[in-house]
Amino acid sequence: MKNEMLTQSDVKKIEEEIKYRKLEVRKKALEDVKTARAHGDLSENFEYYAAKKFNRENNSRIEYLEKMLKNAKIIDDRDNGGVSLNNSVRVKFVMDDREEENWDESVYKIVTSIRADSINNKISIESPLGKALVGKKENDISTVILENGSTYKVKIIEIIKTNDDTNDKIRQF
Repeated sequence: MKNEMLTQSDVKKIEEEIKYRKLEVRKKALEDVKTARAHGDLSENFEYYAAKKFNRENNSRIEYLEKMLKNAKIIDDRDNGGVSLNNSVRVKFVMDDREEENWDESVYKIVTSIRADSINNKISIESPLGKALVGKKENDISTVILENGSTYKVKIIEIIKTNDDTNDKIRQF
């Protein structure tokens, strides 16, 4: 497992989920296994197999989160004067064949990878776009380098200083 970059807030959320899963979910999962086992013949007992599967999935999630914390690199989420963690950024995608007022525009929130959610425009600081934006200032044009070597440019229109990740949920796998 790679060293996950996490904020103190991420660590707290992970610790809370581990505690919840160990104290509440695990207890319910074990009770469900016990109840399903009491129904008799295990060879045709779907409830038993479903309860066992749920218990395994919960234990796997706990193990994954504990490993993540063990290997975590704690990062600073303070404002660096430009685009930084937990800020939202309004960008325009540079299109050389069009006037700037016709460039496509989007807003993204910069988050740690455990809170990334591309459907809701929350991008990781480790993503190509996140790497290209962090530290940049308004009106800067930054080149985004994709894994395959392709590039594109974005212009930073506005940095929205949110500095708040309390409503961001950690990603489920």
